[in-house]
Amino acid sequence: MKYNKISHLSAALAVGGLMMFSSCSDFLEKEPMSQISPEKYYSTLAQIRAVVLDEYPNTLPSHGNWSYGLFGGDSGTDNQIYVTADNKYTTDRWLVANTHGTWSFTRIYYINFMLSNALARYGEDINGSENTIYGNLSEIKHALGEGYFLRAYQYFNRLKTFGDFPIITEPLPDDMATLTEASKRAPRNMVARFILEDLDKAALLMSETNYSSQYINRDLALLFKSRVALYEATWLKYFKGTAFVPGGEGWPGASYNPDFSYPSGSIDEEIKFFFQQAMAAAKEVGDKYVGNLTANTGKVQQSADEPVNPYYNMFCDEDLSGYPEVLLWRQYGRGLVTHNVNAAAGRGNQRTGLTRGYVQNFLMADGTPVYTHGTYADGDGYYMGDKTIADVRTNRDSRLSVFLKEPGQKNILFEPDNGQGTEVVPVEPYPLITLGDDERGYSTGYALRKGGNFNRKYYANGGGYTAAPCFRAVEALLNYMEASYELNHTIDGTADSYWRAIRTRANVDPNYNKTISLTDMNKEAENDWGAYSAGALLTDRTLYNIRRERRCELLSEGFRDADLKRWRSYDQLITSPAHLEGMHLWNTPMQDWYTDLVWNEANANVSAPEKSEYLRPFERTEGQAAYNGCTWRMAHYLNPLPINELMLTSPDGASPTESVLYQNPYWPLVAGKPAEK
Repeated sequence: MKYNKISHLSAALAVGGLMMFSSCSDFLEKEPMSQISPEKYYSTLAQIRAVVLDEYPNTLPSHGNWSYGLFGGDSGTDNQIYVTADNKYTTDRWLVANTHGTWSFTRIYYINFMLSNALARYGEDINGSENTIYGNLSEIKHALGEGYFLRAYQYFNRLKTFGDFPIITEPLPDDMATLTEASKRAPRNMVARFILEDLDKAALLMSETNYSSQYINRDLALLFKSRVALYEATWLKYFKGTAFVPGGEGWPGASYNPDFSYPSGSIDEEIKFFFQQAMAAAKEVGDKYVGNLTANTGKVQQSADEPVNPYYNMFCDEDLSGYPEVLLWRQYGRGLVTHNVNAAAGRGNQRTGLTRGYVQNFLMADGTPVYTHGTYADGDGYYMGDKTIADVRTNRDSRLSVFLKEPGQKNILFEPDNGQGTEVVPVEPYPLITLGDDERGYSTGYALRKGGNFNRKYYANGGGYTAAPCFRAVEALLNYMEASYELNHTIDGTADSYWRAIRTRANVDPNYNKTISLTDMNKEAENDWGAYSAGALLTDRTLYNIRRERRCELLSEGFRDADLKRWRSYDQLITSPAHLEGMHLWNTPMQDWYTDLVWNEANANVSAPEKSEYLRPFERTEGQAAYNGCTWRMAHYLNPLPINELMLTSPDGASPTESVLYQNPYWPLVAGKPAEK
């Protein structure tokens, strides 16, 4: 996935000058304009690959510039927060939009246009028996497989955002009746099945060619299939009977789909189907990579003479081709395509930080929860407490101790005098928690080193060029563990081997049964929103610890919000607002690090000690979102459809209530209004 080599490919080259659309379904009105007609284009492998590669940076995850990139992906959850709360944690600040880019088919249209034209030349036979496309047949098949994967990825984003969604597989003519009919939303389980079908096609087509890990490949298709299937299985399980699943009470799609029934016969059988699909796909990938997990020394390098930690470097190296665990990575190039992730890692993570609950959720190195070793503030000598960040890191799960920054640590070990590293902070300071909204500030005091390279050359302002690890095979191990246990309520031999491999790599005692036996769910509820489903505290400690393992392994990689939603973990906030906290500020010695603390004033820069001994970024001044705690509304599990789309798909083009679309549960049909429930 060499973006630095392919990012210059414009839409004009790829599909002939693609244009944006303004009608109700921006997906389908106009054919891409081109000097080469579609009848003559898509006749060579090079033409198809040009289109596919142009979609990589538009579709797949990557490090965006002027941000913490992939490692800010959990921001706005109980893992990681900015200084300002997300509007979803309020009852009145998330409003229905009139127009919104998330309800968009632009990228789907581009992929459909390519697939439709290329497949017409390839033939209906999956082996390409009628193929007239010029080029190596196995590479043509691989390119088509990439197209199916990219469409599946786009559709999964829509599934997570909206649930029910229109399934479109080909570009449509500029005809209002045809476009309106195509706009009808398919039940979410059918969307999920469609995604799995695309991924099956992708895996089969890509099975003959072994591209480098910079390109979409068969193993990635299977990994992603396990992600999609697990997501839908758990969503259907935990939302069963509600308006958020087809056939549930109050489902808004009922009158639009009067003959709906689950293909497997019932929702329970549908849940089983998706769990089985997740297990099969995850196992194929997991078995292949469980013995190739990147080694972790459990230490963070603090001298140029010390051996490197490969696990640490997997997230900040310039070239990730030597890390088998990374199934897909994005390459950057100095002066070509760059980012600012290193600079963010060297400072306060672009103003997002870990929460106290997340930090406390990590186990001790011996596999015991922290609360088995005394109070949070004062440990028993093995757990040191949390009065300093150094104490927090001691004897802990190495995934925390390696990546959690500590004052006094060295951030730069190589090329310290490189003049291009203008944004470098050579030695980690005390967390700069009083800088307000300044991008150099620290929101919670708990900041990460993840993504920060020890070489100063990567710290030019906006000029970083370390690689982005987009997909890791370890996710397949986690997906199998969860899916198999949810389905069979036991840890089978495969899940056992996966779990032990993950914990061994993390330098944590692999005896997960010891952890399970010492787990106190009431204590875990203090640190982890994932301890709940549908408003009830989990009683199954094994399932909970599988969720914990996932939380800790995928540290700040963007999985958390989707996990909390599919587990229906946000329900607890409806009746009991939650207060997200950071480091233990109001104690000695940490409060003595600062001379500029202000609280209980209109311009406070930290939360008052009367609120908590721990820093509360959302509770500095009245008027902040979530100042009285994070709340939730049921509607917030899905995004509202923008009103303009509902109007344009109505008979008169102006009546949302007459649209062939329907609004998501508990969202109104009026723009500018909050959720009703």
